[in-house]
Amino acid sequence: MLLSISVRRMVCCMAVVLLASSIGYSQINDTTVAAAETIIGLRFTEQERDSFKSDLDEQLKAYQTIRNHKLDNEVPPAITFNPIPVDYDRPSGQNRLQLRESQYKGLPANRSDLAFYSVRDLAHLIRTRQMTSLELTRFFIDRLRRYDQQLHCVITITEERALREARQADAEITAGQYRGPLHGIPYGAKDLLAVKGYKTTWGAEPYKNQVIDEDAAVIKKLHDAGAVLVAKLTLGALAWGDVWYGGMTRNPWNLQQGSSGSSAGSAAATAAGLVPFAIGSETWGSIV
Repeated sequence: MLLSISVRRMVCCMAVVLLASSIGYSQINDTTVAAAETIIGLRFTEQERDSFKSDLDEQLKAYQTIRNHKLDNEVPPAITFNPIPVDYDRPSGQNRLQLRESQYKGLPANRSDLAFYSVRDLAHLIRTRQMTSLELTRFFIDRLRRYDQQLHCVITITEERALREARQADAEITAGQYRGPLHGIPYGAKDLLAVKGYKTTWGAEPYKNQVIDEDAAVIKKLHDAGAVLVAKLTLGALAWGDVWYGGMTRNPWNLQQGSSGSSAGSAAATAAGLVPFAIGSETWGSIV
């Protein structure tokens, strides 16, 4: 199978660091990299090696820190992640967030101001039928088309699906079948997530025409909540870095900078008011 440079780089980095840490090397060098290439059956050019060697010493130090931390034999392995602080008294029962009607914004005189309305305020406009989901969806699709020329944050605008979902939301709300605060709200999704009928590129050249013909779980959940998918957004190739096969996604506050990280498109599109909210994923700080 043909592997992209991103995949090959990641595999080799892991092999180099694990090899060096297991045999006690304190520093990565050309010999270590060559040995790792032999073990995993890959070959890199000198330029390719230079592109990832700078990261390896830092990763090796991280492994050594872990190895130097002594654990008693009775300490169980960390097989679950629990973010709740120790001794935190979690309240029982279910609580529902409710906001007072006076807190909501009304329909702005200048429609462009809608770009930076919160989801809460947009939901109020749709629920009270001051505007339709179809109007709001077209508004954000227009912004995506206009500003993607500068930001390069969009891989695919899912217009056909979006207009269909928006019309369905409007029909349901008119009939009194309001699903909740995401009903009729447009959003974007990082192109790591599969969407039926559209490409799922993972931001990587070898997969730019890939179609996974089903909806990812989070897409299904948002559809069930009535949210409207308007775009699949850029990510660093295979969720690594901020450069995809179409170029570098830009920081809306400084177009000379990248948006950074594997959720670059979700971050840039939300910050620039091209979508009310977006789905990303974080392994190493991209959402932050």
